[in-house]
Amino acid sequence: MSVNESTPRPGGRAARVRSAVHGAVIELLSEPGGKDVTVPAIAQRAGVNPTSIYRRWGTREALLADVAVTRLTEDSPLPDTGTLCGDLTQWATAAASSLVRPEGQLILRALVMSLPGTPEAQEERSRHFARRADDIGRILDRAAARGEDPPDIDQVLDHVLGPLYLRALFGAMPATPAYPQALVEQLLHGGTAPARPHTSERP
Repeated sequence: MSVNESTPRPGGRAARVRSAVHGAVIELLSEPGGKDVTVPAIAQRAGVNPTSIYRRWGTREALLADVAVTRLTEDSPLPDTGTLCGDLTQWATAAASSLVRPEGQLILRALVMSLPGTPEAQEERSRHFARRADDIGRILDRAAARGEDPPDIDQVLDHVLGPLYLRALFGAMPATPAYPQALVEQLLHGGTAPARPHTSERP
């Protein structure tokens, strides 16, 4: 169904086009193979002119990065359990859960397909990274205000979020919250690395 450019609707034309194009990308990625994710195919599925896509995003890679970033940043409110361990565990578990959902896998595919990409695509990916870092920073700041001794943001990214994204990309994410919790506990309390989760395929 095409986007009717002459009929006023809530949200404005730009918002309607963006929503239609994002939806078209997700639909195309979900089809067997997920290879026909070209600007002409996206435009046809969304019911818009390809020039509208090029005008708004510039390149396919920038569009894919925008789709991925938009979906990945649709987060629930940050947890507030009263402890750093509790907050990070809930946050990491929620991140892991979103990554293993069918749409989460499609979004990761879009993110990978945007690489190496253009400066516009890199800007979108950097925006997602900054959002994640900001979320972590707020959790750590609250912990410090309570008198806890939090790690820095890079440590959380490297020891908690990084492993989750890596496993999700290779389809090796465990189905239980035990692994994200173990990553957090290892970061905060040291000790041995979390037990390797059992998966049907080697990552």
